[in-house]
Amino acid sequence: MSTRRRGLLASMGLATALALTISGCAGSGGTDAPASSGLGDIPTDTEGTVRILMESVPDTDIVIDLVASFNETYPGIEVEIETLAFDQMRDKLIASFQSNEPAYDLIVVDNPWMDDFVDAGFLEPLDARIDSTTDYQAEDFFQPLVDITEVDGVRYGVPFYNYALGYLYRTDLYEEAGLELPSTLDELVANVQQLTTSDRTGIAMQPQRGYKIFEEWANWLFAAGGSIYDEEGNPTLDTPEAAAALDAYIEAFTTAAPANSSNWAFDEAFRSVSSGQSASMISYNWNLPGLNNPEGASGDLAGSFALAPMPGGKQVLGSWSWAIPANSAASDAAWAFVAWITSPAVDVERVVAGGAAIRESTLSNPTVLESGYGEDYYAAIIAILSDAAPLSQGLGGEEMIQAVGTELSEAVAGTKTVEQALADAQAAVERIQR
Repeated sequence: MSTRRRGLLASMGLATALALTISGCAGSGGTDAPASSGLGDIPTDTEGTVRILMESVPDTDIVIDLVASFNETYPGIEVEIETLAFDQMRDKLIASFQSNEPAYDLIVVDNPWMDDFVDAGFLEPLDARIDSTTDYQAEDFFQPLVDITEVDGVRYGVPFYNYALGYLYRTDLYEEAGLELPSTLDELVANVQQLTTSDRTGIAMQPQRGYKIFEEWANWLFAAGGSIYDEEGNPTLDTPEAAAALDAYIEAFTTAAPANSSNWAFDEAFRSVSSGQSASMISYNWNLPGLNNPEGASGDLAGSFALAPMPGGKQVLGSWSWAIPANSAASDAAWAFVAWITSPAVDVERVVAGGAAIRESTLSNPTVLESGYGEDYYAAIIAILSDAAPLSQGLGGEEMIQAVGTELSEAVAGTKTVEQALADAQAAVERIQR
């Protein structure tokens, strides 16, 4: 999403909602709702209304613009898209999941929610639909995005878009300083220190307590050879690699980031980089077109930015996925829209319009390469999406992210040692996952 603003858990948090008694409404689709057929190929004469909840971001605007083309194939299906700010979405979804008269027939699911929603019985399994949709080419989706949609080997979603992170930097400043792209954390810290001058910092960071610092720091963790989980799904936050990553993060923040930026999130960091006050940032891969847009925030600096994978080549992955509520009142019509909007041909249109990538073939499509944002950009995205991992897996994703981000913030602020903060983060995740 464009800014990934994430606040504290909302007043009616997911953990509370899932503790409520879920009656037989799940899967009912409300009064007189048609049962799900499980079909992949939905007849083009299908009629119905598909009510969708999406975040208020540019990728949603692109989807809205494509609805008219969808209706050329499915004239009897009306698509109604409601948009909300991120922090308002989850509670609205949970209320609809639990209602005898659901508000939504199709939704997008943020990856920390997936396991919780599936565990509560809120989502329709999609394997049968995916496997029986003609020429759908599901194997073409980037595998890390598909992995997020799977719970216990069953697919409950289809990728909508990614917000994997990468290293965004000023090519002109790197050239002037005679620097090579960093291949290790030590080199990254040294580079941003060298790029720091009296009127510019080397890196704009996002150490805001909670989601933002965890999302940013986890890239440093991967670069240090660490991980968030082991192969059995156990947290691995209290390790030498994690300590090295947090030490490096704190050094970069104290020596090469803007002063008084301890509460910065995306907006502040983006403004600092686009205005020339900072030379680089770690952020979402699809920010590059915005930075290089001559009519955008960068002004005369547009065209001087580039994207690279993180040192070590692994980075944090975020993803939104299309999913059909188990109580959808129009599940077949919903699948018709999902299969169409994520089909190979339409995905090319969406990415050319500025949408974030989900299919490998799209990023090598001649139309995308000629009409989009350049081969170097798409090559970097392929590298980033081919080796990325999410912040959370299993139940309690939102709670886990907030807990770890709180501990990391304590270390950056100096109110806890690196060792104590990581030990407390490890203990918090172990408690949440019990």
